[in-house]
This record gives sequence, C-alpha cells and structure tokens, in this order.
Amino acid sequence: MTASKSSRARKARAQASAARSGTTARSGSAARSGSTAGSGTQVKTGTQVKSGTQVKSGTAGTTPGGSTNGSATVKAAGSPRTASASRNGAGSGNVQTRSGSRAPVPGDELAGSAPAAGTTVPLWLQLTTFLLALAGLGVSIYLTIAHFTESTLAGCSETSGLVNCTKVTTSPESYVFGIPVAVLGLAFFVFAVAIMSPWAWRSTRREVHLVRLASMVVGIGFVIYLLYAELFVIGSICLYCTSVHVITFVLFVLTMFAAAAWGLGPARQTS
Repeated sequence: MTASKSSRARKARAQASAARSGTTARSGSAARSGSTAGSGTQVKTGTQVKSGTQVKSGTAGTTPGGSTNGSATVKAAGSPRTASASRNGAGSGNVQTRSGSRAPVPGDELAGSAPAAGTTVPLWLQLTTFLLALAGLGVSIYLTIAHFTESTLAGCSETSGLVNCTKVTTSPESYVFGIPVAVLGLAFFVFAVAIMSPWAWRSTRREVHLVRLASMVVGIGFVIYLLYAELFVIGSICLYCTSVHVITFVLFVLTMFAAAAWGLGPARQTS
C-alpha cells in the first residue's frame, strides 16, 4: 500500500516536472529579448528589436498564423514606433531613406516654382548701340586717314567762321600725349563695336558689362575735354568731330539707361 502510494507520488512529480519544462520551452521559443532584425528581414508580431536598429519601409511582419501584416512594431529607447509601408511602395509616392531624409521623387521639381530667368537688355537697344558704334568707327577711320594724308575733309568749311575742320584737325589740341586724337578715337570705337555687339550685351559675365560702363564714362569725359578745346581754345568746331561727339554721348546715355533699368548683366536666379 505504502509502495504504491510512493510510486504514484513519484509519477505525479515527474509529470509536473515535465509540464513545467514544456511550458518553459514554449515560452522561450516565441521570441528572445534583444534579438536584432536586419534590413529586409521579417519581424514576427511581438518580437522585440534592439534599440537603435532600423527596419526598412516595406518590411512585412507575419503573425503566428502566417498572415502578412502591413506594419512592423519596433521598440526603440523604450517607446514603440510603427513603421508602416504599403506594398506598392508608399501610397504618397515618397521614399524614406535610412537617415530619415526624404529621397527625391520624379515629378517633385514640378511642384515648386522654376527659377526666374535672367533679364536681358532688349534687342532694339542692343542693335541701336551696335549700329552707333559702327557709325562712330567709320567716321574715326575717315578722320585718321585724313590726318595722316593731310587731305581736306569733304564737305567741311575752311572759312574763318565757327565751322573750320582744318583748323581743328591741325591745331596743337589735336594731339593728346603725342597721340593724334583721330587715332585715339579709332581705338575707342574699335573697342566700342566689340563691347556694344549683341553678343557682348548677352554675356553672362558681369565684368563685360562693367567694362562697357567704364569705357563710356571715359569716352564722355574725353568728349567734354575736346568740346572745351574746340569752343574755348581753338574757337572753331569740326563737323566730323562733332558727329563723333554726338555718337559717343548717345552711347553713354543708352548704356547708363540699360544699367539703371536692367542692371549690370543678367539678373541673379532665385530658387
């Protein structure tokens, strides 16, 4: 009787021990605390992920029954965060990178405003200044040839009145620093033709427009000196010289107007 009771007690203890071992195995096989989910791995519901790890968008979590969830729960720094992603690659069309920054998506550039195009001088002003520079160059070439050949200027009076081209072109004031004024005018208009061309007006280099402005300031200053010499020192004027003075003055006005209205070169682009 006693032996059978002892036998039954041992069997009961063995069954209880086997039940406890099976329960521990089942509870430990579910998920181990501290396991890390790598990029692109499947995370089971209830599995804890080590703090600091990241799960890519699109990671699918599976339930014990094998059904696929659209979200995976990640525990980071003690607070759960849900990173969900739809199968078609995020419903809003945005892609989330590992660093948390938003990757560019085709078509995003159309959402914002396009950069403003640079403002240029109108074509009529470009052509006007270019043609005036060519006209000044032609007159300067003729005056230079007349100076070195000592020929009489066509259509210019040589009387003792106010208009006397020969008196002006042969006066001491027709030289500046030993250089004939006609040669200086020729060099100025050769440069003016280049700087007043439409290609120079459309240049994106600010230096080109600054040089144009500076050359016109120097040119108008020289014209003022020549006018003073003709009217107050020589006492006569030259029609060809006067035409060059007028052309230089108009170029100066148009250049200043362009700088005031459209700035020195194309406008800066803003994003």
